[in-house]
Amino acid sequence: MPDPVARVFAGYPADARAALMTIRDLIFAVAAETDAVGALTETLKWGEPAYLTEASGSGSTIRIAWKPAVPDRYALYFNCKTSLVDTFRSMFETLSFEGDRAITLGIGDAVPETELSACIRLALTYHRRAGRDG
Repeated sequence: MPDPVARVFAGYPADARAALMTIRDLIFAVAAETDAVGALTETLKWGEPAYLTEASGSGSTIRIAWKPAVPDRYALYFNCKTSLVDTFRSMFETLSFEGDRAITLGIGDAVPETELSACIRLALTYHRRAGRDG
């Protein structure tokens, strides 16, 4: 993990950090098992941990964050100019969303790994499908 990203994680409360590290691990696991995604770049975007498919160009950036304004929740953020969150909403009514940009989760709640894995995979392959889907 790059030092700037590690510093952001270190600044989160322990419960938020643990939840976000679970999501980080899930992002890397999905990337590793998904054809044509390749290595991810881990960096900061808007001061938050972000995961990019720079090497392959296959997907859209995923950011993850906890914010003090909503201390009992954390989120996975997606580019709001894509159809990703609308797609996720149509696939998984059990997930919580913030507008057209995020999936939100409760601190301490079980991570819905099956649903999130599908959403992460769609984000990491978004550009590969965009040419076929529209």
